[in-house]
Amino acid sequence: MHESVVPFSFSVRVYWEDTDAGGIVFYANYLKFFERARTEWLRSLGIEQQKLKDTSGGMFVVAQTCVRYLRPARLDDELTVTASLVDAGRASMTISQQALLKSEHLINAGIAVEPILLCEGTVKIGWVAAATLKPARIPREPLHNSLRSVVKRTRAVCCVAFLTNSLAIGCKKTPCSPSRSDCHSLARVMQRLPSRLLERLKT
Repeated sequence: MHESVVPFSFSVRVYWEDTDAGGIVFYANYLKFFERARTEWLRSLGIEQQKLKDTSGGMFVVAQTCVRYLRPARLDDELTVTASLVDAGRASMTISQQALLKSEHLINAGIAVEPILLCEGTVKIGWVAAATLKPARIPREPLHNSLRSVVKRTRAVCCVAFLTNSLAIGCKKTPCSPSRSDCHSLARVMQRLPSRLLERLKT
């Protein structure tokens, strides 16, 4: 079996302050949940934003968001908020995020259930000089190198997943295959792989 890409996850409880007059989570508060998850994700990589600002003189600002709402969350719900790096450039990075509902009453009853997707989107954040707010390059140490390594690991796992799927179902477009040219490129790669490695990838 191939390795899967597991996003960083962070638990959030819904309080009164998070809800609106309709009794559901106010739509803008999902961006707050996403912000908390991104902060804790960076912390898990050994990056503390205040310390980074003090030492480098720069900080992250949100440049663009795209959010899709599917279902509402309500008071006392426990959510799992994820963060997964999509791309990291010299001055910005894009993170894919989701808010999922934990079905606690079913989990406590011993029933295995999949979390329910409530909200998903992408957030692009850019690096700026804190004093002037002008765009700047992300510091290479430790931030940029840490982010690039995450991207490389994610892409490597995605390529292995696509290669495995290609071996199993033939050359077809999959979530890891944005274009038909990828199929042809991977087909050429597969022709050069040792037979024993191909057999291992099929399992």
